Amino acid sequence: MNNVKKLGYSDWFETRADGEKIADHEVARIVSVHKDSYTVTKGEGAIFAELSGNLLYSSESASDLPTTGDWVYADFYDDATHAIIVGVLPRKTLLKRKAAGKLVDFQLIAANIDVAFIIQSLNDNFNLRRLERYLVMVNEGGITPVILLSKCDLTSKEDAGECKQKIAAIAPNIAVIEFSNLSRDNIDCIMGSLESESTYCLLGSSGVGKTTLLNCILGSTTFQTQPVSNIQSKGRHTTTSRQLVRLDCGAMIIDTPGMREMGGMFVEEGLDATFSDILALAEMCKFSNCSHNNEKGCAILAAIKAGELSEQRYRNHLKMKKESEFNEMSYSEKRKKDKAFGKLIKATMKNKKR
Repeated sequence: MNNVKKLGYSDWFETRADGEKIADHEVARIVSVHKDSYTVTKGEGAIFAELSGNLLYSSESASDLPTTGDWVYADFYDDATHAIIVGVLPRKTLLKRKAAGKLVDFQLIAANIDVAFIIQSLNDNFNLRRLERYLVMVNEGGITPVILLSKCDLTSKEDAGECKQKIAAIAPNIAVIEFSNLSRDNIDCIMGSLESESTYCLLGSSGVGKTTLLNCILGSTTFQTQPVSNIQSKGRHTTTSRQLVRLDCGAMIIDTPGMREMGGMFVEEGLDATFSDILALAEMCKFSNCSHNNEKGCAILAAIKAGELSEQRYRNHLKMKKESEFNEMSYSEKRKKDKAFGKLIKATMKNKKR
């Protein structure tokens, strides 16, 4: 059990684990997820693993299946070279987003993350509205966000300072660090913030330097990167899957693929935490049912007019709130249809047996 404690198996998980399952199975952590298989670890090397038939067929959605960073109950065979996953422990935190395209479902990104490094580069990639979306996703998952601004060697200190001021206006209590993978500015600062037995992840668009940062932290070229595009002045997308890596300092870190689409599912808590300033203004409106469109005494409209609140920030809040409400309604309808279909299949199978 000492080995898994080094991987972040804290008292939080131990007190929530199923006593009967703990007695019958071992605990392991998901290192990576492949199409039909997994890699797990008990603290000493990675082991090929598959889902038990019972876990696979009793799962009602993707949320019931393991993702990178999850703790699972597993049985090990052939001198611990192969494992069968029989269950998933409760999650402390979870990063998820809407599945890409028109699918009304979750895509799990990673579980049991303590700190999420949200990375934007200080060139063409810097975008406050996109940053707000990442913050909503991270806050919804119950994860501590830290904002990293990459490629500080490509801009002046004045421009970097201006970007940090803009971030402070929308996220005043979140740490912001600018850095450069090329000149190694503040790399030591980032490495110094990593704590043993804690789990971190790297989030950001393709080409902002997530994988290069991970290689800088590792002190090697363990993970493949691609050169910067001369045309677009940004890196090319490299990471295609999520993998948990244990560092020499005892911390764990997960690199994630760049996200082209970040449509949230239902993210009420994440929205409230990210846009707490707008909620505070709403409580100051003259009327409790203020729609914030054209009412007299609307604190939000007054703040926009006075330049105290960005109209773009408010519009982004409204857009994500509408997306969340639509997705919640669509997802509820989908789950009802899935359950009805599942009951039909079970009834059909029973009739066949007769």
